[in-house]
Amino acid sequence: AASKNVFAHFMAANSESYSIADWENEINAASAVGIQGFVLNTAGNSYEPSRIADAYSVAESRGFLLFFSFDFAFNWDIATIAALVSAHAASPSTFKWNGKVLVSSFRGEDKGDTFWANLKSTLAARGIQISLAPAFISFRDPGAASTLLTQFPSIDGFTNWWSWPQDNGNLLTTDTDKAYQTAIKSSRTGPFIMSVSPWQFKNLGSGGGNLDNDWVELSDTLWKYRWEQAITDVVPDIVEIVTWNDYAESQYIGTVNPNVFMDADAHAYVDGMDHTGWQIVAKYYVSWYLDNSPPVKDQVVVWYRLHPKDANCAIPSKPRNSQFPADAVFGFALLTSPATVTMDIGLNNHFEWNAPAGVSIGQVAFPQQDSQIP
Repeated sequence: AASKNVFAHFMAANSESYSIADWENEINAASAVGIQGFVLNTAGNSYEPSRIADAYSVAESRGFLLFFSFDFAFNWDIATIAALVSAHAASPSTFKWNGKVLVSSFRGEDKGDTFWANLKSTLAARGIQISLAPAFISFRDPGAASTLLTQFPSIDGFTNWWSWPQDNGNLLTTDTDKAYQTAIKSSRTGPFIMSVSPWQFKNLGSGGGNLDNDWVELSDTLWKYRWEQAITDVVPDIVEIVTWNDYAESQYIGTVNPNVFMDADAHAYVDGMDHTGWQIVAKYYVSWYLDNSPPVKDQVVVWYRLHPKDANCAIPSKPRNSQFPADAVFGFALLTSPATVTMDIGLNNHFEWNAPAGVSIGQVAFPQQDSQIP
């Protein structure tokens, strides 16, 4: 492991239709941002092992790195995990932490420590040492960091998945990051992995009111301040971008592959929504994080929602937390020297700000007229 690394969370479940060319496109695009590898979220679908093998063949030809995050939406067993890890442990593209194959998860705490201890011993019997850095998402409370260590003596590191506010109108703090980072560094040898994310929205309730499938989190300026928390405050071993291609939760910064199967409800808010502008911001911060210096180039990136939060919905209720986002267009100014940035939308909606060198954000409220373009 290098002193710092940047990966992007990649939903392998979305690769069913992928050819080698699709993997080449994804890996080339991520590499152009400065991302060093993908965290392969694997959910136990029968087609995933062969698609993952294709990903490895492309990654090996490009010096791109990969490691697994086992998604416990699927009921994983030790033998199946061990087989997948073993199949690629010797690959030069398998990311290793302190010489050990890095393995992560999404959830899995319900399995208990015995499960994870047995996984490590099973792989060790095959000559494969792993460093385990799971995302046990029930551990968000900073005060529970010591409990994590007590309950799970077998884990080596930890991934803080939580990169959005927690159902409120406040900005996310680094309290969780720092508590778990301190806990891991006090007695374990694995990495602390900190997630960063641009946005969080999901609307799969198919009728509204399903709090588990309909929500939004306050993310208006998240893509700026979360990165800066990572770079200037937490300084984790690994930054994990959440995500490259989780379309249904709207966090994706990759191109939407039209061949990917999506829930019918997801098409309503994913189709035509190009998020690749967030790659411009990511490239700036990835360079800053890895090289300790941001790139020298003047750019402005604009992002906005299409509809005001008080718009009438076709379904009976709005997503959870819909009151928190601002009805505004946001401009990210990435500047090499101070400048005045102006934004105009519709009639009488003008805003300008004296932007300093570096990254700043300005915003202008939604216009009263429909169909206005910034």
